[in-house]
Amino acid sequence: MKKIELEIVALSHSITQTHSYAVVLGEVNGLRRLPIVIGGFEAQAIAVALERMQPSRPLTHDLMKNFMNAFNVELQEIVINDLQEGIFYSKLVCSTENDTVEIDSRTSDALALAVRFGCPIYTYENILESAGILMDENTAGKKKKQEAVGVTDEESSLEDLSSLSLEDLQNLLNEVLENEDYIRAIAIRDEINKRK
Repeated sequence: MKKIELEIVALSHSITQTHSYAVVLGEVNGLRRLPIVIGGFEAQAIAVALERMQPSRPLTHDLMKNFMNAFNVELQEIVINDLQEGIFYSKLVCSTENDTVEIDSRTSDALALAVRFGCPIYTYENILESAGILMDENTAGKKKKQEAVGVTDEESSLEDLSSLSLEDLQNLLNEVLENEDYIRAIAIRDEINKRK
């Protein structure tokens, strides 16, 4: 299978769900986005690395990087290789001078390590096809954000999705993407996929 390269384009925070975050991956040289819901600690670990902050003591992912460096293990790439029941699965492709090993990982942890190592992030077409969101060229051309974005009215709006037509859902999806409301976009995308 051909791998598709992704990059982190946004990290969103939901005000209405205190422990809900989304990291949004964008197709390199493409218009598709892959939003992935992650936990608060992992979102913080990714944000710290993206912003190049230096905590006074190493975070868990920093410790992992230091450990790998100490034993001459290089993180070559991460691959988001499966999607089952809404859960993304990833693997770390690590190498030493003698061997290359693939290690199972939570996607959020893999992304936190990828940011620290500066290694590429990949997925496959079938995953982007089933869980990705296609941006129109106007929306995709806007400035990328790498900071937390607040989400409003999420709970009430999510309840109304089942009453909307497919066309209305698609229009709403385009609208929330323009506002970079990725948490809400995930719910709308899922509702659209349920009807297909």
